[in-house]
Amino acid sequence: MDFLRLLEGIRTPAISVFMSLITYCGDEIFFMVLALTVFWCVSKRDGYYIFIVGFLGMVCNQFLKLLFRIPRPWVLDPDFTIVESARAAATGYSFPSGHTQNIVGSMSCVTLMTGRKKIRIAAIVLMILVPFSRMYLGCHTPLDVGVSFLLALALAFLLRPVIVESEHKPQLLWGALFVILIAVLPYWVFVTFYGFPVDVDAENLYSGTKNAYTLLGCLFGFMAVKVLDDRFIHFQVEAVWWAQILKVVLGFILIVGIRGGLKAPLQAMMPEFPAAAVRYFFMVLFAGAVWPLTFPWFAKLGKKT
Repeated sequence: MDFLRLLEGIRTPAISVFMSLITYCGDEIFFMVLALTVFWCVSKRDGYYIFIVGFLGMVCNQFLKLLFRIPRPWVLDPDFTIVESARAAATGYSFPSGHTQNIVGSMSCVTLMTGRKKIRIAAIVLMILVPFSRMYLGCHTPLDVGVSFLLALALAFLLRPVIVESEHKPQLLWGALFVILIAVLPYWVFVTFYGFPVDVDAENLYSGTKNAYTLLGCLFGFMAVKVLDDRFIHFQVEAVWWAQILKVVLGFILIVGIRGGLKAPLQAMMPEFPAAAVRYFFMVLFAGAVWPLTFPWFAKLGKKT
């Protein structure tokens, strides 16, 4: 807490606005846009890499939050203040930091994927600034940030050789997907059947339980996508740059539409959490097996000009 109080003492309105903007790079939406852009426009293999690192990181992060149940800094010390603009996204338990997990995991992947110096520098800068922003804004302690940083870094480095080798041994990618399944199922059992104390943070438990179901939906969606692409689709990612931008923007809008449009009908047919799993299954299925059917058209756009 001493370090957070030090940062609290040097806050200014301008720096707070900057840090509030930077911290959004650790959000789920930023991760999704980055991962889908790589998957659709750069490399299917590296897209799987970012998703696998992100999913495993989320499982570990959510498990540790509910296992240790450490309150936020302003709860630990009522005299400490959070930057109010950051309060809405700082829900649930503090340890470890989800934003740090997202940005360090994804940017570590980017750094290991590319040989372009400018991209690596930008990725490293974000890996430093986003975790720092979480402490500056008062959302997390150095312990929260440090554990997530090391965990995300370890996952990215450990899985990189597996993903690279999967180019010649496709079964390794299937192995990585099954590793996620092996990780998610015990986590699902934990959040579903563990006897949490009565003072457990209800919002964090709700979020953690919902994430277990959505991760299962995403995982089975990716397995279906892998089978369909390997056997039937074989989509290619190449297109001219402006067609790539159009591909990502339109595809992401459609996924957001599926996410919102399926929510009410599915919840009318089944309980909320299984409905979330089914919804995310269809989102992944669309992203990996339906939308790529349009990619030959996007590839032709640049050839006509």
